[in-house]
Amino acid sequence: MLPHDSLEYYFAEIEAAVARLPAYTENYIEEVLAADRANLRIRLRFESGCLLEINEAVIVESGLLKTLGYRYHFQNADSELMFRYDNTPHFPSLPSFPHHKHLRDAIIASSKPDLRDVLQEAKDSNP
Repeated sequence: MLPHDSLEYYFAEIEAAVARLPAYTENYIEEVLAADRANLRIRLRFESGCLLEINEAVIVESGLLKTLGYRYHFQNADSELMFRYDNTPHFPSLPSFPHHKHLRDAIIASSKPDLRDVLQEAKDSNP
């Protein structure tokens, strides 16, 4: 599969998963920077007023899709953090460094989640 085809396939999977959510899209940008590199930026508002913001930079290497950087931020209708996954390298003591998950009152070790799992977690976390 060509790099661009891998990106298109990934984008199609994410689009389909987003379409199944009880949310509307405030922003959805698939920015193809090169045949093997793209950015994905999505802002979803759930019926409950919760917000999920997705920022992801991906590249295709040796036929495999790899994430360079990501931030999946979910907050409730009162703008209070519910969870955020990211790989900003600011918690070197965590065993999953640089990957981690922010909760309301803690930061925990976490591997990079699959974006489809994050969409499901946000759906399940809605009040």
